[in-house]
This record gives sequence, C-alpha cells and structure tokens, in this order.
Amino acid sequence: MTEQTERGRQGWWTAGRVLVIGLVGVIIVLGLILIIMAVADRQAVESGARVDALASSSNDCVTCHRNTTPGIVQQYGVSTMAAADVDCEDCHEVEEDYPGAIAHEGTFVLNSPTTAMCESCHAAEVAQYYQSRHAIPAYAAMVGLEGLTEEQLAQYNAIPEAQVKPNEMRNALFEIEGPDVTRFACESCHNIGVPREDGSVGQCQKCHLRHEFSLEQARKPETCNACHIGPDHPQWEIYQESPHGIAYMTSGHLWNWDAEPGTLTVEDFPAPTCAICHMSSFGATGTTHDIGDRLTWYLFQPISERRPVWEDNKVRMQNVCRECHNTNFIQSFYTDADKLVDAINAWVVESDEMVAPLKEQGLMSPEPFDEPIDFVYFELWHHWGRTAKFGAWMQGPDYTQWHGAYELIADLEELEEMVEEKLASVETIAGEGEVGGEEAVVEGGEAESDVSAEADGESGEETPETAATAEAGD
Repeated sequence: MTEQTERGRQGWWTAGRVLVIGLVGVIIVLGLILIIMAVADRQAVESGARVDALASSSNDCVTCHRNTTPGIVQQYGVSTMAAADVDCEDCHEVEEDYPGAIAHEGTFVLNSPTTAMCESCHAAEVAQYYQSRHAIPAYAAMVGLEGLTEEQLAQYNAIPEAQVKPNEMRNALFEIEGPDVTRFACESCHNIGVPREDGSVGQCQKCHLRHEFSLEQARKPETCNACHIGPDHPQWEIYQESPHGIAYMTSGHLWNWDAEPGTLTVEDFPAPTCAICHMSSFGATGTTHDIGDRLTWYLFQPISERRPVWEDNKVRMQNVCRECHNTNFIQSFYTDADKLVDAINAWVVESDEMVAPLKEQGLMSPEPFDEPIDFVYFELWHHWGRTAKFGAWMQGPDYTQWHGAYELIADLEELEEMVEEKLASVETIAGEGEVGGEEAVVEGGEAESDVSAEADGESGEETPETAATAEAGD
C-alpha cells in the first residue's frame, strides 16, 4: 500500500467520524428542543384550562355580568372556586329576610358576602380567624367595643387578645379625624374585623381579593403591605431589607406559588413570606388563620407583654424556622430579640415616669392630642418603639435602629425637655403666688395665695382639666 493510499483512507475515516459526531449533536439538540416545546405546551394547556373555566357557562349571573362587569367574570373564571363549580349564588344569594339582603333580579343577595357565607365551606379557617387579631381586635383597636352585640362581645372575651383592654388602647385619632378622613384611612384596614349585620365578624376579602381568590395573591407579601406599612407598623418595609425579603425579591419568581396547601416545603419556598411564617403549613407546623398563633409577644402594646400561651406559640414558630435554620441559631435569635423587647419596654416605662408628675398635678389636658406633648409621648411608643421591636424580630436592622431606637431616644429627650418646661412654669407661678399672698396680708390683712387656684381654677377644686391625659393607642 502506497503512502498516498494510506493518507486517503485516514482522511475518509476522519471525515466519517466528524459526520457521525455531527449527527449525534444534531439529534441531541433536536431532542432538547422537543422537550422544551412539550413543557411549554403543557404549561400553556394548564393556563388555558384555568382561563376557560366559565367559557361555556350558562349561569344567569355570568351571562348578565359578562356585559355589565366583565372584569369580575374574568377574575372569577380563572379561580379555583369556579373550577370547583362554585356558582355566584353560592356566595351571594340569601333569603329575603337575611340581614343586609337587597332585591336583585328576582332574588335577594348580599353585595359583600360575610364570613358566615364563607363558613359554610371553610369552617375551620373562619374559626381560626375569629381567634386572631384580624377579627374583632382589629376593629376594637379603632373604636373600642362600642356597638358589639352580646354574642360578638362574648366572642371577643373568649380570645387571648381580650386582655389588651381595647377601650383603653383605642386610637383617639379615629374620633378626632372624623368619618370624612377615616373612611379612607383607619377603616380601610381595621374594618377587616368589622361586625356584620348577620352577627358575623370581618371580611375575608381583605386578604383574599375578589373574585379570583388566588393562592399566589394570598401568599405574596404585597397583599399584606396594604395595611402593614408606614411608621407605626412598617412590616413591609422591614421585610424588604431582611434576608428573607431579599431572597423573595431576587428569586421569588421561581417559587411554587400554586403549591397545594398543607404540602409546602423548602423546595416550594426556599425562604419565607409573611404567610409562610404566620399562617401556612410548613414543616411540623399546621395551617392557621390566626396570625398570632405563632407569636410570643404583643409587640403592638406600648409596653409589650407575653401572650398567654407564648411557650406553645414559640414551639410552632420555631418549627417553621427549623426548616432552614439550626437549633442553636434559632435559640440565640430568640434570646437576643427578647432582650431587645425588654430594652424598648424600659425606655417606654421611662417616658411614663417622666409624665407622671404632670398627670398627678393636672398639668396635662385630659383631651388626647390637644397639645404638642401628646404627640411626642404617643409617637415615642406607637411609632418608634413598635418599629424597633418589629424590626428586630423580622431582621430589619435599619428599622430597628434609625427608624426605631434612634427616633425613640430622640423623642425621649424632647419629652424630658417638655416636662421640665411645664414643671418650671408651675414653680414660677407658685413663686409669684407666694409673693402676692404676702403683700395681701400687709395691705388687706387676708392672704389668698392658693397655688392650686392658678392651676385648677378660681375655686381651687379639681376640674376635668386636671385629670390624667387619656392614653391613645391602636
């Protein structure tokens, strides 16, 4: 065999190998493309199935509202409730004599279904909700217990929140601002626990927005931020700067938001949302609609106290934490966060001790928010004290420090200065009264230098203006 022939054979062999490798590569690429297309088609089919739930519906409500309120029909069409053949009538239609019923197209309906309507299918969830701060306590924090029926009052007194004394904690701003303001302010959030005409309490739709009732929507923290935002309870802002929030904002689009309730694992949610920590079944902890069921403190109080069954609550929350964190980390975190609460409590106690002489001497008006010191005294705990506590427990350092502890200390200094000014002014008046009294003895032979007459009125008797100032809270 000549050298030329051998080179030719080797060339053909090399070309053949290249051709085979190329064909294998093409087959692999085509296979991957087919797999991707199949997955995409499956997702499209699944998505289309949800959208078409009411496509062929002949329900009278659907037929009419396709023309009058098409957005509602579209939202309900993609809901799991529509897919489960729950009709509009199941939630809205009632008997003629049902409280709040209105005549509508030959029948009687509720414009806004009550928790009693939800309870027929979701009894456990409603019972848990009634035990929560989202129920009557939310409403009572705004207006106290006025207007509640005996049954609703009994319901309130049966839950741990009853020890918080809502008539003392109510927010006096509600009455000061009036309904023209509160309709779009306080009530927007606190009516989550509003008493209803049929005796039930609350509005499930505050969290489960009508009419889609989406699992994803209920689980995402943006739903909670409708109320849990701002200087007095900035949970949304705190969550955003926390490690949990950063994980959500950077990779949350990859999480399994439609996972079946009761089955959630770290594969679905590698980091927690508000719902995961406070409500969802996760690890060894079961589902609850009582958002305080896993909390150890009443952090919203001026001086925070332990919840009645805080040890049990602690176990449930730590079981959620344990899905991602080891026991040493969890125990250390709880110890440190408890110390932060104690520190904030001590500062608030100090503010109470500062104003005590003013209350004792009738130097603070009994009317809330009618002088500058009321606002400083209120914001000290209601804004900054609470924010510092929320920030620590939710791992938000900026809100623990600069929007929390720092502002509290600054207000504490301002409060001390205001108290000293008030006390100094009384001492000045007292001194002037003593001088006037001596002169009266010389000139008229009779002294009338009662200092209290300057502070309390001409009679020297205690007046409503000398009573202790009302403490306003939420």
